[in-house]
Amino acid sequence: MKYGYARVSTVAQDLKVQIQALQAEGCDVIFKEKYTGTKTDRAEFNKVLEELQEGDTLVVTKLDRFARSALEGIQTVKALFGRGVKVHILNMGLVENSPTGRLIFNILSSFAEFERDMIVERTQEGKALAKQREDFREGRPRKYSKKQVLHAVELLKNHTYKEVEAMTGIKKRTLIYRKNELKAEQL
Repeated sequence: MKYGYARVSTVAQDLKVQIQALQAEGCDVIFKEKYTGTKTDRAEFNKVLEELQEGDTLVVTKLDRFARSALEGIQTVKALFGRGVKVHILNMGLVENSPTGRLIFNILSSFAEFERDMIVERTQEGKALAKQREDFREGRPRKYSKKQVLHAVELLKNHTYKEVEAMTGIKKRTLIYRKNELKAEQL
């Protein structure tokens, strides 16, 4: 029996492309989850590993959907081979339980881990550079400028929060938060 496994890292990402590829490959059952690959305790992945029996094939679209580190990938494949389960990674091909097949898998796993580490390193470097700027703010950019908030706070002297929200579009909760923030700056 062919079992497919599809995973994306965040809730906002879509599984559709992976599921279509696994269906085209003829998977009988597809396990899917939206969970970070940096964690090894992935519920659906663990379920598919428990379900697999001798003669079955585990199919994933890409190596990074399967394992995030070379060590994890090698250990998982070794365990599956020991149980008589085949591993098919669509962008690599069928991983053979032979010296050559294991060598190729090990090399490609190492490259996948290296690529992930390089992405993390570049992200951290970019963040470190950004933090050197005076105007750096961690997190999402603010929707309303300080000038807009000051105007809304001024309107609060003669209007209710609901009225100010209707006039400016700034939600009550945001206005209260930013108003308190402005008070803290003045201290």
